[in-house]
Amino acid sequence: MRVSYESSSCDAQAIDMARAVKDLQRLTSLDLNKLLRDSQNSTIHYRTEEGLLRKIDMEKLVGSLPLHLIAMLISSDRDEATFRYLLRGIRLLHSLCDLASRNSKVDQIFLDDMKVLEQLIDLVFYMLVVLSGCRQEECAFSHLNLMHSTLVACNFYLLTGFTSMQWQDIANILLAHPKVEVFMDAAFGSVRMVVRCLEISLSAYYKDFSMESNPTAERVVYYLCQQCEASLQFLQSLCQQKSFKERLLNNKELCRNGSIPFLALAILNLDIQLPFPTKIKAAMSRLKAKILSILLSVCEAESISYLDEVARSSESLKLAKAVASLVFELLKTAFSRDPRHLSTDRSHPMGFVHLNAMRLADVFSDDSNFRSYMIDCFTKVLTAVISQPHGGFLSDWCSTNLPDTEEDAAIEYDIFAAVGWVLDNASFDTRNALNLEFNLIPNSMPKSSYAQHRTSLFVKFFANLHCFVPNICKEQERNLFILKVLECLQDDLFSLLPGFSFAHDDAPKAATAIKNLCSLLSHAESLIPNFLNAEDVQLLRVFRDELQSLFASAGFVEKHAQETRSAGKCSSPLTIKEPASLANKGGNSKEGMSENSALPNILQYNSRAEDINPSNDLNQKGQVEDKGLFSKNVSGGARDMDKDAQNIETSGSDASSAKGKNAVGHTDNGGLSKLNEHLKRVSVEGNLDDEKAETVQRRKRKRNIMNEDQVRQIEDALLNEPDMHRNPASLQFWADKLSSHGSEVTASQLKNWLNNRKARLARTAKDPSDLSVARRDPSSLARIASGDTSEPLLAGPTNVGAPEFPKAGEKVMLIGGDGEDVGRGKVFQVHGNWYGKNLEQSVTCVVEVSELKVDQALRLPYPSELAGTSFVEAERKLGVMRVLWDLQRLHRLQPNRVQ
Repeated sequence: MRVSYESSSCDAQAIDMARAVKDLQRLTSLDLNKLLRDSQNSTIHYRTEEGLLRKIDMEKLVGSLPLHLIAMLISSDRDEATFRYLLRGIRLLHSLCDLASRNSKVDQIFLDDMKVLEQLIDLVFYMLVVLSGCRQEECAFSHLNLMHSTLVACNFYLLTGFTSMQWQDIANILLAHPKVEVFMDAAFGSVRMVVRCLEISLSAYYKDFSMESNPTAERVVYYLCQQCEASLQFLQSLCQQKSFKERLLNNKELCRNGSIPFLALAILNLDIQLPFPTKIKAAMSRLKAKILSILLSVCEAESISYLDEVARSSESLKLAKAVASLVFELLKTAFSRDPRHLSTDRSHPMGFVHLNAMRLADVFSDDSNFRSYMIDCFTKVLTAVISQPHGGFLSDWCSTNLPDTEEDAAIEYDIFAAVGWVLDNASFDTRNALNLEFNLIPNSMPKSSYAQHRTSLFVKFFANLHCFVPNICKEQERNLFILKVLECLQDDLFSLLPGFSFAHDDAPKAATAIKNLCSLLSHAESLIPNFLNAEDVQLLRVFRDELQSLFASAGFVEKHAQETRSAGKCSSPLTIKEPASLANKGGNSKEGMSENSALPNILQYNSRAEDINPSNDLNQKGQVEDKGLFSKNVSGGARDMDKDAQNIETSGSDASSAKGKNAVGHTDNGGLSKLNEHLKRVSVEGNLDDEKAETVQRRKRKRNIMNEDQVRQIEDALLNEPDMHRNPASLQFWADKLSSHGSEVTASQLKNWLNNRKARLARTAKDPSDLSVARRDPSSLARIASGDTSEPLLAGPTNVGAPEFPKAGEKVMLIGGDGEDVGRGKVFQVHGNWYGKNLEQSVTCVVEVSELKVDQALRLPYPSELAGTSFVEAERKLGVMRVLWDLQRLHRLQPNRVQ
């Protein structure tokens, strides 16, 4: 990146500037503001650390400092002295930007002189270019590495200081710059250098276990973790903006040269199982959660397929598969641990690393470039999960009552504090120094919602990997997944999930797998439509039925039918049916299947399988046609487990016994061939019609288009614009805005969502007691449970109409995030600001609580250092218990009679 500014470091003005940087960088914006208020003009008077009285024109300082720092960067070496000076200059710039919001004189300087803003952006761009090309010292705990990492983070967050605190605004400003592609490349490259700095120190810390008790080494490692997390968080926020993400994906060179996957590899390879303190492990785990979020953002873009772009080059595809492999390893580790034993240390949140890994794996399983690779790498893990003991499987995957879940957090970065720490500890004599602890803003998810998301993604793995769509999937992928599952059932699964016990022979594992899939299928149906689509559940049903058929033909189900009957009713509401054409010929052997991988029993064919359950076809036909997706060969039927047990009988034990003897000690290639013939003829997707199959595949990529935050925002917007679905301009505006708060949402998707919502409200209006609909609004459940017939203050899923805002003095009931009754109080403030929070924009009000029904130490939905983070702290700070509460979570206790 060429910068045309001339160096002026040798003239008198530069010498004065250097003195000002040294003297003023230690002053906060509050200190500078006080000096300006005491002055009669823009010239301030201050005392140096040596006690000398000096003066400086703040207007000239603001106008000259960015250009001065650029000149220093160009003319100086990349050594510690230069980095130290640049850190001081960045710190002073940050204070001046912060001062602009407090002082009209300084604010006017920024507004009047656009060249200053242009120079600030150029400074950030050029600094990142330099930092992305600096080689790190291999010496662990190098102070130069510390300063390098701090400069990267400070430059990112300096952008928020002189532009905007809104990420969409920052994205638009960057995109308007002619060198935005240079910024993108330098941004990812510089963060990768920061990760390298962290990796060097982590490696040294791990090799020398005596460092565990070394406070200096621990503080340095933790400081590097925080700088790295802050920088990565900045990139994460930018990549969540639709406009920035699309420009990023349009940069073909950036997509194909591996900047993003190289950064992902570096972070995902960080070993968090090392003997580090909890806070360091948590910080590294949040790093992984954030890079997974970045990958998810770019992979879910609809305009351009990132995975298609990386697949255009063999080298970039190889790199992307290496990233996918690490994602699968993360999930393998996650699945091998009991989810009930997750970390419960709320002060050190680990991030949504496992959930984000599952989301990304869902994308891989639904992409033609990675589907086969995921089947090869991950099927054994999935097979092990569905083969674990039934009780454990039920509590892990078929329950919404997980005791502990992951918690995420955003780091609140402070440039002034970060620079101060690294400058004050230049000698590493930190015996008397404190750790730098940035504030973490928690981002938690209700336990039930977390469990439902987790299970829905697990279901999608099977649905995506089992679905074969002609003209989209490769022919060699037909039946690949189910054959791989059968093969994996013959393997030792103990090493994969060491926390669970497995049967020692294949037959009980097969029976357990079917039993678990039955329960999963039943639970999955309860997740429609909030977390799963009917297509996902139907594909899981097809997989279960095909697997059941193959087990039945091998004699497994007959052998264990009594065990299944004695266990009670099957969790699945549908009959498991043997397809009527198991013996049909045609098709090819699965490509890539080892001829020496013996599949005893399972791959043996029952020649009389076509005689099994021929009478069920008519019952299935009616049910499947109702779905409009699958042919009559897809399994369906009665809900009674006794009928299920009757339907899984095989043609007889003689044939099965003969096949079992024939299979011992050698591979039954004939059985494998017949199995492929059957699967070729009776397709895995249940004879899915080609045209309908393609429709299913197209619809699979964006099932749950909005997260909870996005839904809340659009519900709030509908209060002022109930006819949004009729306004194309408004639809596009809100689609763009919602996309900045989660997965990308298109205008057409938003319109469909609004139409579905309208239909749901109409159904609810006819039957207000319908809890299956009311459960989407937890506050309505609380009112129903308490017998309260009052109406919510704002329109929600159970009351349609114009919004009715509360007035000060109204008595209200407070509803918690899970629909619980929190307490009673009266509205204190509805309009204006409350300790920095705009009430109208946040759709909140201040409530003075008079009766509390929960623990006083419970954390508030809007914690504040000034107004309190808990109920008891709010009362202690304010004298009375006044808290900020969502209007949608308030209900009037008596009608408002004020005229």
